[in-house]
Amino acid sequence: MRILIAYALLLFAAWPAAQAQTLQVMDVPTRPGVTQRILVIKPDQPKAAVVLFAGGDGAIGIQADGRIKRGGNFLVRSRDLFAGNSLLTVVIDAPSDRSSVPRQTEEHVTDIKAVIAWLRQQAPIPVWLIGTSRGTQSAAHVATHLPPAEGGPDGIVLTATMLTDRRERAVPEMALDRLRIPVLVAHHKADGCRYCLFNDMPRLMERLTTPPRKELLVFEGGNDVGDPCQARAHHGFNGIEREVVDRIAAWITKP
Repeated sequence: MRILIAYALLLFAAWPAAQAQTLQVMDVPTRPGVTQRILVIKPDQPKAAVVLFAGGDGAIGIQADGRIKRGGNFLVRSRDLFAGNSLLTVVIDAPSDRSSVPRQTEEHVTDIKAVIAWLRQQAPIPVWLIGTSRGTQSAAHVATHLPPAEGGPDGIVLTATMLTDRRERAVPEMALDRLRIPVLVAHHKADGCRYCLFNDMPRLMERLTTPPRKELLVFEGGNDVGDPCQARAHHGFNGIEREVVDRIAAWITKP
């Protein structure tokens, strides 16, 4: 597979081990004439890889120099925290033929399959998909249509899950009985987004009957600012990002 490397830089993080990281912006060829832009943060000796899907329309504007135009999303702004937990971290942008992420489509599955294949060429480690808000519809859709034997992920994490939706299928409405991989769900107990209310969580957990391992992590505290469906409200784990990421990373890398 030919990979176009737009930018690469060696970083030294301010963590106790002063771990070196490689930052890359890449355009991964996926479909004919289409590339998938990703931001990659690779720490030394990663334990697993995570692919992060932002909420909203999924378009975050990754620039060739590594800057991100729309970087306020919970997962996007927490990307260094994932890398700091020894996770090879990939942030997904919209594909080159779209102005937004086409979440529940065959094209999206093909694009992410190519990204997973590239990751598996980098290191023999598990690859996980992590979505937040509408990004959970990406992670769940890809995983239900692409098992590991066909190039799919080794596990998924759903944060601030879309439990109801008027525009597309919410996650509990998907074919979750196809999942044969671990599923971690992380949710703020006070999430005020009308599509992600904690009271609707039992519907999702009851549908997860086939994963070999599953768990619901419930969080409290932090800051609640502005629109309840946006990234600086409890919906975006504002103020407790490190706690959330640390617990997700521990679950993913648990022996």
